[in-house]
Amino acid sequence: MIILASGSPRRTQLLTLLGIAHEVDAAHDVDETPFPDETPVALALRLARAKAERVARRHRDRPVLAADTVVVLGTEVLGKPAGPADAEAMLARLAGRDHEVVTAVALAVDGRLTDQVDRTRVWFRPLDAAMIRDYVATGEPLDKAGSYGLQGYGAVLVERIEGDCFGVIGLPLRLVVQLLDDAGHPYRFGA
Repeated sequence: MIILASGSPRRTQLLTLLGIAHEVDAAHDVDETPFPDETPVALALRLARAKAERVARRHRDRPVLAADTVVVLGTEVLGKPAGPADAEAMLARLAGRDHEVVTAVALAVDGRLTDQVDRTRVWFRPLDAAMIRDYVATGEPLDKAGSYGLQGYGAVLVERIEGDCFGVIGLPLRLVVQLLDDAGHPYRFGA
């Protein structure tokens, strides 16, 4: 059994989908403010590592998995919206354009920390103000980086993706399995 250092219901659902036994012990008090000139990849890696390390101190006998997802428009990191108006503004900026979703995963096992990064390109279809307003009114975008969730209503905003849809949702499963395999905890179907 592993420890998931995240309170994200989506990450829990994805681990459950693969039958990976886990308990949730979310990392708290990790400052997610980007450093000056920090690249999106470096930011996602730093945060995933910090979360894994923090929770691993409480669970030295079990693998601890953490992840962090950032949405990047051009060179700007789009975090979680401050409120509905911020979500609407973010979605208006994403409409009809492409952006990148970077998800880093980190695994702490026996005092060692390993990590991987997934980068996926996402294209939004053109969106009018009414559609954006209606989507924000669902409440779904208010706790998500970039103000949308591919696994929910936000799927209708997306024209196409190039890469791993699970990375966009917040946990690239192929990288999780690879990290667990490399750490001596191989994935078993149905186990």
